[in-house]
Amino acid sequence: MTDYREINQANWDDRVPTHLASEYYSVQRFLAEPDFISDVVRFDRPRLGDVCGLRGAHLQCHIGTDTISLARLGASMTGLDFSGQAVEAAQKLASDTRADATFVRSDVYLAAEVLGAGVFDLVYTGVGSLPWLPDIRGWGGVVADLLRPGGRLFIREDHPVLLSAKVRDGLLTLERPYFQQSEPNVAKSGATYVGTDVTVAHPVTQWWNHGIGEIITSLLDAGMRIVEFTEHDSVPWSALSGAMEHVGDGEYRLIDRPQRLPHSYTLQAVKGC
Repeated sequence: MTDYREINQANWDDRVPTHLASEYYSVQRFLAEPDFISDVVRFDRPRLGDVCGLRGAHLQCHIGTDTISLARLGASMTGLDFSGQAVEAAQKLASDTRADATFVRSDVYLAAEVLGAGVFDLVYTGVGSLPWLPDIRGWGGVVADLLRPGGRLFIREDHPVLLSAKVRDGLLTLERPYFQQSEPNVAKSGATYVGTDVTVAHPVTQWWNHGIGEIITSLLDAGMRIVEFTEHDSVPWSALSGAMEHVGDGEYRLIDRPQRLPHSYTLQAVKGC
């Protein structure tokens, strides 16, 4: 059977040209405006605090717009992604914008071996990263291995309740597993989330949900201390097609009674000394 990495990498390689040209990723604004940062990182700023002078690793960085945004806030960034097409595009964008950011192609589970163990002040990961990973406990170990003692993880991610949900005939239902399962969820869609009509040649993806308790426990077991957990009523993509509205600053919210479910969350954890 084809490995999930091969299936998902083919899909994400296909997405790169469309994402580079999309308004969603605003590549042209990065090129034209030296102070421009992504909506995702702008949303995170009140919780991120001052990152100036920090050495940071951005896991599953895709085309690097959030990575470069963190560099523009003063961090020295290394982005890591399994898509060679994405890494090439990210490195070109960093070069064209003279950002303090370099990019490496690797599987995320090998990050500490590839980037170096115990050398980072900050590990950052953004929305839409964890669902592509089958083993959340392994991920927690990688985060801890990358960080120096006292180093910090910052993650904003789709809430697993949101990823469990579907809207059918106007009704919000929980249909997908909330907890991590051994078998993946399989999706087949040529569309991408950036709001264009372009379809990809490799439409099949495999993904996993991870419950909040599973995520937190993976970090605690790796010697991390949770210092913040905040749930949000918005998410930076239209996760439930036709049932969400744009509410500004790149954020989307359920149209009908959005208070019924958390849309995303922010989690921060610190590595023990």
